[in-house]
Amino acid sequence: MPLDDKPHATPADADRERAATHAGACFCGSVRFEVAGAPEAMGYCHCDSCRRWSAGPVNAFTLWKPDALRVTQGADHIGTYRKTPRSERKWCRVCGGHLFTHHPHWNLTDVYAAVIPDFPFHAGVHVNYHETRLPMHDGLPKFHDVPAEMGGSGTTIPE
Repeated sequence: MPLDDKPHATPADADRERAATHAGACFCGSVRFEVAGAPEAMGYCHCDSCRRWSAGPVNAFTLWKPDALRVTQGADHIGTYRKTPRSERKWCRVCGGHLFTHHPHWNLTDVYAAVIPDFPFHAGVHVNYHETRLPMHDGLPKFHDVPAEMGGSGTTIPE
């Protein structure tokens, strides 16, 4: 299942989704941002890095093209941590709240679903499921790593 297959009730629904803007912020509100349009993909990441960064058993991700994300306040408060060349994790230097992760190799930015409160999150996939600490039985595809079109094996794991 390609990551960009998004069901729409009508063409008008797809147009509204492309035109939608959703506001987000860090924990204290010092950093505010908007995402515009529709994400390239949504799902759950079970990798050790995302779990440790989110301090949770799974990370709900929304992947956006970088130009869909616009910081509207507090850009000078954003810190960056690069554990690997594949991820530039961003957080608020005032409150420590996590904001997003830019993935240069995909040219996509993961804006964590939890920091976009009015965004209609609909997961389509699980990635890095072989590392899971919270098995989920939801009928979604569970990739060992990531889908082939993103450079992974494309191998799925049964529920």
